[in-house]
Amino acid sequence: MTDTQQTTVVDTTTATTEDQVITPWEVSSVGGVDYDKLVNQFGSTKIDDALIARFEKVTGKKAHHFLRRGIFFSHRDLKELLDHHESGKQWFLYTGRGPSSGSLHFGHLLPFIFTKNLQDAFNVPLVIQMTNDEKFLWKGITLDEAREYTFNNVKDIIALGFDIQKTFIFSNLDYIQYLYPNALKISKCITLNQIKGIFGFGDSDPCGKYNFPPVQAAPSFPDSFPHIFPPGSDYKNIRCLIPCAIDQDPYFRMTRDVAPKIGFQKPSLIHSKFFPALQGHNTKMSASDVNSAVYLSDTPDIVKDKIKKFAFSGGGATKEEQEKNGANLAVDVSYEYLTFLLEDDAKLKEIADAYGSGKMMTSQVKNILIDIMISTSQRHQEARAKITDDVLKAFMSIRKLNF
Repeated sequence: MTDTQQTTVVDTTTATTEDQVITPWEVSSVGGVDYDKLVNQFGSTKIDDALIARFEKVTGKKAHHFLRRGIFFSHRDLKELLDHHESGKQWFLYTGRGPSSGSLHFGHLLPFIFTKNLQDAFNVPLVIQMTNDEKFLWKGITLDEAREYTFNNVKDIIALGFDIQKTFIFSNLDYIQYLYPNALKISKCITLNQIKGIFGFGDSDPCGKYNFPPVQAAPSFPDSFPHIFPPGSDYKNIRCLIPCAIDQDPYFRMTRDVAPKIGFQKPSLIHSKFFPALQGHNTKMSASDVNSAVYLSDTPDIVKDKIKKFAFSGGGATKEEQEKNGANLAVDVSYEYLTFLLEDDAKLKEIADAYGSGKMMTSQVKNILIDIMISTSQRHQEARAKITDDVLKAFMSIRKLNF
């Protein structure tokens, strides 16, 4: 099929129901996000023990605790990606960040921590898209602010320890000429009505919002990176794996529908749950509300204050009630954060048993969490301080990667 031929995609929608709204720009729910419902609505597949065991067999390493604990819980074509890897064929990782604040918060860490683990386990190239154009369109920030946030966020990302020999980070505002040919092919395959159906845009939305989804889709395809996969590469047999939160899935359902019609493999996906807001599981940690989030730039006193004041408790209202009934771990934010941040499985189970049975108080759990968050943020701040402008430019320079 030639680039000039019109194709169609299957209409897909964001998950908006009476009790929860899950879109790439809004996450809210009544009583916590129903992830089983999302899997059914989006048509993805839950990650089971057999797939985790296969993952460990292929990598020769124990699965990351995000995978073992179901934090990354859903996928599209992960088995096929593992088959592709075992056959010795090329593939790459793609994830991204929409820079809308000067610092990452803990919720932003999830895809990057897991993506780094994947890069280390599989020894494959990684591209990281900074969607500053998206934040300009949706968040009401200026282009200058979008660029400033981009550079600050990139330093935060680099500080997590990505391999410069295998990692390319790019700003949409600066790299668009390389994305545009694929964005153009993708956009020709999708009608205005389909974009409205997928993303819920209305007639009064800026036309730039309609243009953006093909730009986010374009990095899924290898020839968007000719310095990594030069002309003459077997583009039809180079696959892509995208680690992302489940709210980003609409972009890539669209991408997967279009991919074979413009000559590419469908990207595979692995979805994470949300890092909940301090106030509870009804929404995710958000840069739009500083009191919903703990930032990597927060001082120890600010971290302590936020956890003690705002972290929703599932424990008893009094010491007596807690000792009698124990805590409801399903709604307790501090315990939930520990499932993300505490790597020691035995220690986590010990806390769950003691807190759930009433032998441990909410204040004790919060103090454990505070110590971990402060330690994590201080290590990150020390690593980030070493990221010079020259290091940032090196990661964002167009160059050949070694893999």
